[in-house]
Order: sequence, then C-alpha cells, then structure tokens
Amino acid sequence: MQEFRKHEREALEREGLAAEEATFAAAGSRARALVTGSGPSLVFVPGGGMPAAGWAPLIGRLPGYRAHALELPGFGLGDPLRGPVRDLRATAVAHLDGSLDALGIPAAVLVAGSMGALWSLWYAQERPERVSALVLLGCPALALGTSAPPPMRLLSVRGLGPLLLRLQRPSPRQVERTLASAGVDLRHYEELRELVLAMEALPSYRSAWPTLLHAALRLRGARPEYALTAAGLARVRQPVQLVWGRDDPFGSVQVGEQVQAALPNAELHVVPGGHAPWLTDPDDVAGRVAAFLARVAVRG
Repeated sequence: MQEFRKHEREALEREGLAAEEATFAAAGSRARALVTGSGPSLVFVPGGGMPAAGWAPLIGRLPGYRAHALELPGFGLGDPLRGPVRDLRATAVAHLDGSLDALGIPAAVLVAGSMGALWSLWYAQERPERVSALVLLGCPALALGTSAPPPMRLLSVRGLGPLLLRLQRPSPRQVERTLASAGVDLRHYEELRELVLAMEALPSYRSAWPTLLHAALRLRGARPEYALTAAGLARVRQPVQLVWGRDDPFGSVQVGEQVQAALPNAELHVVPGGHAPWLTDPDDVAGRVAAFLARVAVRG
C-alpha cells in the first residue's frame, strides 16, 4: 500500500497536481477517488487495470475544472467487487450513484475509457439527469460486437484467472507486455508504470481483475446481456465526444464510426495511439476535450 501511495503521488506531481483523497461507501463497499482543482465538476471513470491517477496527464491539461478521478472497485485502495457479480450493469450504476452522492455532485460530465466508458454509457441511460455530457476515450468495452484480447478472456474463466495471476508475478517487463497487448503505451510515463506495478501487487487487484472480467466476458467474447448494442447507444441523448486511437486493439476506427452513427448526438475524433490515446499525445487530446467542454457549456 505504501508503494502504491508513493507512486501515485509521483504520477500526480509529474503533472503539477496535488490531489485530496476521498473515501466513501458506494454499492455496499468502500470506494475511493482523487479530487483536484476548482470549477465545474468532471468525473473521470477509468477502465479495468488502470488506477485513478492514470488520468493525471489529461487532468493536468484541463485547468478550470474540479476533477474527481474515481477508482473502479479494487483497482487501487478501494474494496474489490464481491463475487460472483450477478448483475454488472446494476453494480455499475450503484457504484456511480454512490460515488456522485458521496462527492456531492448532482450532475457532471463523465470522462471515461474502456470498461469505465461502458459503465458511463449505462449510467447515462439509467440516470440521464445526472450526466450532462460524456467524453469517451478509446473504444468502450463490449461496443458493437467488440470483445477483449485472448489473454483477458482467459483471465475471465472462473478459477483459471486467479491461477494465471498467481503464476504471472508482477514485474516491470510483465506490466509493459500486458499494457502493450491492450494498446496502452506508458514508455514515457515511468511514474505511471511503477504505479500500475504497485497496483498489481495489491491483494485487492488479484481479486478485482478476474472478478470484473468474469462478470463481463466469456471465453468466446462479451456476455450477451452486457454487450453494447446500437439500440442501447441510441438511448444516450447527451452530447458525446469520442476520442478514438487509430491503433486501438479493442475496436477499429470503423467501429468508432459505427458508434458515432448509433449515438444521437456524438462527434468522433480519430487521433494517434491505442486504447488510452491521452497518453500518446496528451496536449492534442486535452485541446480537443477542452473545446468540447466549452461547447457544451459545463456548469456546476
């Protein structure tokens, strides 16, 4: 835990950020967020396998907002999901409900990636009054027939996932290999690489990652009840900005175009990079996000 806190602080300091830690109850367990800045609220929802401070390069380039960077359950110092997860969508909505309630946020723009983007799209459908707009970076998990790379699907198999994690001990080389397979490039972010390594060494992560993957995936792909369909996307009426990495292994640019077409009020930006495009060129991505936020007139 001390190693995690140390590297989290270093990742924030690199971007000139000093964050407060907020801990609270959400969906029946202890949750956590990093809070920094002042102004209208932005709520950052990470993907699986990425800690809250993974947003630091983007947050540091978006002055004038109060950023609340959430952790997904178990991907940091909060509690993991209690398995088996019988309804992932209901769990996601409850987690975001509890987080916004505890942080005193009636409504906000959600900035999200990967699994966090899927959760945020569900939340926008279920709680439209609490989501004023969405910024989605990278392919949302399980969007329009997409799934996950084979190694992740293997980790989703009950019993096998925890065994594979025990056999694959965390190391700098392992972290780089795992992130590269997911299209996340941290070569220029030593502090974040060390933070992900420290996160993988936490007991909560060893439980959280296979539990989340098992809830969302089967060996052959997305669980049908959670797959993000065109009909589901059509229910999202808020303004949406899609920032899509040209080399995202989870979904091609063509998938991004299909997602944009299915959303009633969306714009698509194709940028260099993979599944976490704000880490490839944070200045470019932050500029696009800032322009979108100005157009949707974020308040509160």
